Amino acid sequence: MKQLFVIFLLSFLVFGCNSKSSEVIKKTTEAQPFVWEAANVYFMLTDRFYNGNTKNDLNYDRTKEPAKLRGFMGGDMAGITKKIKEGYFDDLGVNAIWFSPVLEQIHDSTDEGTGNTYAFHGYWTKDWTQFDANFGTEADFKELIETAHKHGIRILMDVVLNHTGPVTEKDPVWDNTWVRTEPSCKFKSYDSSVNCTLVKNLPDVLTNSNESVALPAPLVEKWKAEGRYEEEMKELDNFFQKTGLTKNPKNYIIKWLTDYVREYGVDGYRVDTVKHVEESVWDELNKYAQIAFADWKKANPETVLDDKDFFMLGELYGYSIDHKRFYNFGDQKVDYFANGFDNLINFQFKYDAKKDYESIFSKYDNILHNDLKGKSVMNYISSHDDGNPFDKARTKPYESATKLLLTPGISQIYYGDETKRPLIIEGTNGDATLRSFMNWDKMNDTDTKALLLHWQKLGQFRKAHPAIGAGRHTMLSKSPYTFSRTYNNDTVVVALDVAKGKKQISVGKQFTDGTTITDHYSGKTATVENGKVTIDSEFSIVLLHE
Repeated sequence: MKQLFVIFLLSFLVFGCNSKSSEVIKKTTEAQPFVWEAANVYFMLTDRFYNGNTKNDLNYDRTKEPAKLRGFMGGDMAGITKKIKEGYFDDLGVNAIWFSPVLEQIHDSTDEGTGNTYAFHGYWTKDWTQFDANFGTEADFKELIETAHKHGIRILMDVVLNHTGPVTEKDPVWDNTWVRTEPSCKFKSYDSSVNCTLVKNLPDVLTNSNESVALPAPLVEKWKAEGRYEEEMKELDNFFQKTGLTKNPKNYIIKWLTDYVREYGVDGYRVDTVKHVEESVWDELNKYAQIAFADWKKANPETVLDDKDFFMLGELYGYSIDHKRFYNFGDQKVDYFANGFDNLINFQFKYDAKKDYESIFSKYDNILHNDLKGKSVMNYISSHDDGNPFDKARTKPYESATKLLLTPGISQIYYGDETKRPLIIEGTNGDATLRSFMNWDKMNDTDTKALLLHWQKLGQFRKAHPAIGAGRHTMLSKSPYTFSRTYNNDTVVVALDVAKGKKQISVGKQFTDGTTITDHYSGKTATVENGKVTIDSEFSIVLLHE
């Protein structure tokens, strides 16, 4: 497989006509191959990011009045593609995008106790075989992935296997050979977390069933009405004949989900509700996704980015890096890393982020390179379903960026972290407060531009240097706080909370005397003398690379 190295031209991105040096960003050259364990992932709710096609804003007669921030607001796949083309993610140093599910959702709304809600978030699937018209079309999905790949950006498809959408007048419950509607999960043990419905009126797919079953009647009726029943059945028959798998619920869905990998070249999955499905199912999903990815690469050799395997990232709610390999249900422990997953979302980081830099960095370095060697975690400061994020009031946005983007592991930027999109919205109930529309209207504000620039500088540095996320961490100096990261032939030295103006930074033995190195943050260069460099800049952060 050919190796793609994305080269950034040395250029300046200038905000405004009377820019000071603090308003200029200098891009570095990425001479390192992509490494999943060091990725900088951008996560957005598709409906809340950018409206790229206003003609698809209303579909399926979704005309009931929703509660605040609980209806569709127009964001779509075309909007994401537009921002990729504009270079928004390139400037932010993003090399992987995870967007919320875009498959067809239930058509009606429902109230789970927080107000009338439509499936704008994408986690209430009605049909795994086609896209929801509000999010776009097959052509939109194809263009999004192709455009991302042209920018060296990988795509993580958000997938749900645990449940269908809620039951409504327009969205009938599937057959009892496919789903259970009770009991509700108690989360006291393995069984009361897996063999149950996540919440009331959210039918749970019988992923534990090994019985061969017919398709659910509501889906058959839908396909026949759409005139594609025969086509879909032919594909299913071919799949089951080729694989020899039993026609049970989980295998149907595995077929449907892996189709998107085989046909479009999806690079990985972000898997929803991991702990509510038997771990063996995830191993099977990974197995057939790997086969599908290999098939796509073989059929599309000219667009293959690299020789990386298919990547699986899991949302195991409540998982902490402190758990290391095992998640404890109370009555048994499960190693999900041994069951298909390369990475799990780390719900602990928001607490660790309250600590000092060295406490965070050394802890994560130790666990990732020992207990989790060969695997990784994804850190975040805010997310779509975490009501207690780090800095919910957005009073520490610079600290948030610095800690998130410089911590070992994968970094997840939740849309609007980089622009202080508010996480406290009056009049909302539950997680709706975390899901407002992206604040594009603030992009020209002086404060927003300055903050965005900080995220961009750190993000581009992380993208250019896999040593940040995947390398070994060594503290070089307590005062000023300075550390190095090394990964293969990639070495960086970072100094934080240093004096503005002229400062002397120890680089230890990371760079030899006489070497000219660059401070990515200011664009200044310096020559190493006696294991030290002197940088004269107006900033309190130094990002050194050769």
